[in-house]
Amino acid sequence: MQSLSIKVSTDLNTRTSKEWLRGRGSSGLAELEASTRKRWLNCRYFARNCRIVACASQRNSGGSGGADQSSSSSPSSFLSQSQTYALLKQQMEVAAKSEDYKEAARIRDSLRLFEEEEPALRLRRLMKEAVADERFEDAAKYRDELKEIAPHSLLTCSSDATTFGIRVQVRSVYIEGRSQPLKGLFFFAYRIRITNNSDRPVQLLRRHWIITDGNGKVENFWGIGVIGEQPVILPRTGFEYSSACPLSTPNGRMEGDFEMKHIDRVGSETFNVAIAPFSLSILEDELMLYEK
Repeated sequence: MQSLSIKVSTDLNTRTSKEWLRGRGSSGLAELEASTRKRWLNCRYFARNCRIVACASQRNSGGSGGADQSSSSSPSSFLSQSQTYALLKQQMEVAAKSEDYKEAARIRDSLRLFEEEEPALRLRRLMKEAVADERFEDAAKYRDELKEIAPHSLLTCSSDATTFGIRVQVRSVYIEGRSQPLKGLFFFAYRIRITNNSDRPVQLLRRHWIITDGNGKVENFWGIGVIGEQPVILPRTGFEYSSACPLSTPNGRMEGDFEMKHIDRVGSETFNVAIAPFSLSILEDELMLYEK
């Protein structure tokens, strides 16, 4: 198989992907690079500082209690509530930037009410509390309820998998500034770290992504290398890069694999390295605020 560009990396190198940004110009790439670099320090930093949006419930003021509960329990309603919350979050940012602090405070209070009443957030907290108290039967009940209304919320926004000594760690984050909820555009960035814990050098040849949106629509993507490179990763070293994925829904998931080969022997067969499933969600990182 023909290599494109090969880069030997003796440590973890950080790059920002252009594959989702073609046609946006250098300013768009610079903007994404600047925003994502600040978000990759650690998971707690994401939860505190990145303004990652939580999903929220949009109550039907004209309906009865039973009808209201039924409406908020359907997956389609969950997506609608998430979009409403994302819009309010952006409105609060606009109000704050324009120094309309009274309006910003009003929207902030509305968002807090959303967070308290949103079924997915409530069930997630109840499930964590039940596990902490060793009430596992209750935890299972909450998990099943959560799976019905927000299946993606059970998947974390990070994953970690090792195949033949090649470790792949992924972390995703919602980029609010590049999203347009009113137009059904939700922009997510993700960072991947590939560590070669084996004793043989490997080269990443191809990538395969399976992307599922909140409506269950599945798309497959194949490509040569990553960010325009087919990196060589020596034993006990790693390669790290950032990329992005736009979705038409506020929640989704990604998984896939990298095709690699050992380069220390001529004629080595290629093998696939798993990228474990991880969530793309405006809800997921906000839930980290409830982690102990």
